[in-house]
Amino acid sequence: MKEMFSSMVKSKTGLIGLMIIILVLLSTVAAPLITSWSPNDQDVMNKLLPPVWSQTEEDRPSSDEPAHLLGTDQLGRDTLARLLYGSRVTLLVAFGGAFFGVLVGVVMGALSGYYGKWVDAVIMRLVDIQLSFPFTLLALFMAAVLGSSILNVIIIAAISGWVRYARMIRGEFLSLKEMEYVEAIRAMGGRNSRIIFRHILPNVVSPIIVLATLELAKIVLMEAALSYLGMGVPVTVPTWGRMLSEARTYINSAPWLAILPGVMISLTVLGVNLLGDWLRDYLDPKLDV
Repeated sequence: MKEMFSSMVKSKTGLIGLMIIILVLLSTVAAPLITSWSPNDQDVMNKLLPPVWSQTEEDRPSSDEPAHLLGTDQLGRDTLARLLYGSRVTLLVAFGGAFFGVLVGVVMGALSGYYGKWVDAVIMRLVDIQLSFPFTLLALFMAAVLGSSILNVIIIAAISGWVRYARMIRGEFLSLKEMEYVEAIRAMGGRNSRIIFRHILPNVVSPIIVLATLELAKIVLMEAALSYLGMGVPVTVPTWGRMLSEARTYINSAPWLAILPGVMISLTVLGVNLLGDWLRDYLDPKLDV
C-alpha cells in the first residue's frame, strides 16, 4: 500500500483522478446532508432561478425556506438536489454494469482460452457478431426492447461490455495454460475448474482491474446518452443525461441547466480515466487498451 500510494503521488494524474472520484462518491452518499430539497419537489413559483451568486432579492425564496444554491429548473426543482441524487443513478449503473460485464466476460473468456476448439469457436463468433454492431446502436436497440428501468440499463451496460473482457482474458489464458506450473498441476490430477479459477485466473486480475476501471467511463457516457434520448431510466428518476435533455429548450435563457450536469459528467469521466491510466501503468505497463 505504501508503494502504491507513493506511485500515485508521483503520477499526479492518478491522485487527481482518485480525488475527483472520492468527491463524487462523498457527495452522492451525503446528498441528504448537503441539501434539504428533494430532487422531484416542484415549485413553479420559483422556476428557472439562477445560481445563488446570480440571484437578486426578488429571486430568492422567503426567509423560512432554504436557498436554491445552484438555482432551479423549468419546474422549480432544485438543481443541486437533482445533480447529487442523479449521481447515485450514474454510479449505480456504472459499477453494476462493470461488475456484471466482468463476471460474464471473464467466465466466457476463460472457457474460450482454456478449452479452445469448438468452445473457443462458438464464443469468439458471438464476440465477433456483437462487435459488428456499433456500440451506441446496440445500446439503443436493447433499451427499446427492454424498456426504461435502472436494472435494464445495467443489463445493457453489461451486455455491451463483456466482449472486451472476454477477448482479453482469452488471450491471457492461451499463453498461461501452457506454462510449466499449469502442466505440473494437470499432471498431479488437478481438475480443470481448479486450474482455471485457482491457479490461472488470479494471474490476470491486474489487467481485469485496469480494463474495468476504464470501462466505467464508457458506461457513464452510455447512461447519459440513453437518458438524454429518453430511453434510459424512468422519467421520475433524476439523471445527468435527462437534465441535459430537459435543458435544451432553455440553453439561452438558463444556460446553467445544461452547464452543471455537463460539468459533472465531464469531471466523473475525467476522474475515472485518470485513475485508470495510472492503474494501467502501475499494475500492467504492457497492457494495450
